[in-house]
Amino acid sequence: MKNNTVVTHRQLFFQHVAQTSDFPLALEIERAEGIYLYGSGQRYIDLISGIGVSNVGHRHPRVLAAIQEQLDKYLHLMVYGEYVQTPQVELAHALAQTLPEPLSSVYFTNSGTEAIEGTMKLAKRFTGRREIISCFNAYHGATQGALSLSGSENFKRSFRPLLPGIRHIQHGDWQHLEKITQKTAAVIMEVVQGEAGVRGPEASYLQAVRKRCTEVGALLVFDEIQTGFGRTGTFWAFEDFGVVPDVLVCAKGMGGGMPIGAFISSAEIMSVFKTNPILGHITTFGGHPVCSAASLATLRVVQDEKLHEQAEAKGQLFKQLLVHPAIQAVRGKGLMLAAEFESFDVLKPVIDRAIAKGVITDWFLFCDNSMRIAPPLIITEEQIREACAVILNAIDS
Repeated sequence: MKNNTVVTHRQLFFQHVAQTSDFPLALEIERAEGIYLYGSGQRYIDLISGIGVSNVGHRHPRVLAAIQEQLDKYLHLMVYGEYVQTPQVELAHALAQTLPEPLSSVYFTNSGTEAIEGTMKLAKRFTGRREIISCFNAYHGATQGALSLSGSENFKRSFRPLLPGIRHIQHGDWQHLEKITQKTAAVIMEVVQGEAGVRGPEASYLQAVRKRCTEVGALLVFDEIQTGFGRTGTFWAFEDFGVVPDVLVCAKGMGGGMPIGAFISSAEIMSVFKTNPILGHITTFGGHPVCSAASLATLRVVQDEKLHEQAEAKGQLFKQLLVHPAIQAVRGKGLMLAAEFESFDVLKPVIDRAIAKGVITDWFLFCDNSMRIAPPLIITEEQIREACAVILNAIDS
């Protein structure tokens, strides 16, 4: 039956796109470029990079060119790991070159959550153990395995039962290291905690975690889904701490706006997926050739334009400019920052007013009194000053 009623995209969004809250931002974006989103006659500065994704900005020309070049060759050919596909191979090689030995074997996935799931299986298979330790206030994804690692009961209680054998320690608490024992398959932790409100430990703490894992034979896994690809001032955040993990997990910023993730380990550890059983971990679309081409271009942009080397100075400028009685502190590394307010009730109206004035910010899952500031790494000093002026004005409005 024909219906001549005009239906807007906004109405269709609420009718047919599954909602995850009662108050989605529902911004109607028509196009994006650089640090900007455009829609409904307004230009927005994207200060959250689509939650840590657009490290090289939206639609970077080199990323677009890599995508177009690959589109003219082939898309999906075969499930992961069977064919020699140039984009996958070149990306894996480039990733290995950014990392110290023995991190040289890359397993591609479609997302960070999937990379965490594969890592959990890898740790259990390699060590023959079942216990996995993660941190309170950690976020590693939303599937049932990754959710089991979450350090927030509020996010888990409605979905129990989840995986058994998960224990939690406090990120940065030395006394909790004794919980890492010979029963532990892996310790999975963020180098800098993201959804906890951007909180990083002392280097000596991560070094102690590394030592403890080595002593008891547990794998040390660093989740760099948010921090990788230059976000904190080095290409990988762990470079700043003098510690090398057994497994590295990445996603978000590595795709230049395309969906891709990976977990990276040694050839020895990764080889356990070959036997008992054969095909111990499988993905159909992991390392999709178009996404891999985009990721390689993203990696080269970060390196060639030295975006990671600029991140710390740009982050310091945010800290210098965001001074206001309502802002209790601005913490973080590089361009991964959190501006702390008294409460969510104080912060949320500021976020809403800033968006209305053309600057998109957000809050954190486990730290809802802090404003997320994680713009594309390409942001300029002039753009930082403009964004901060809007935030300060939103506070005073």
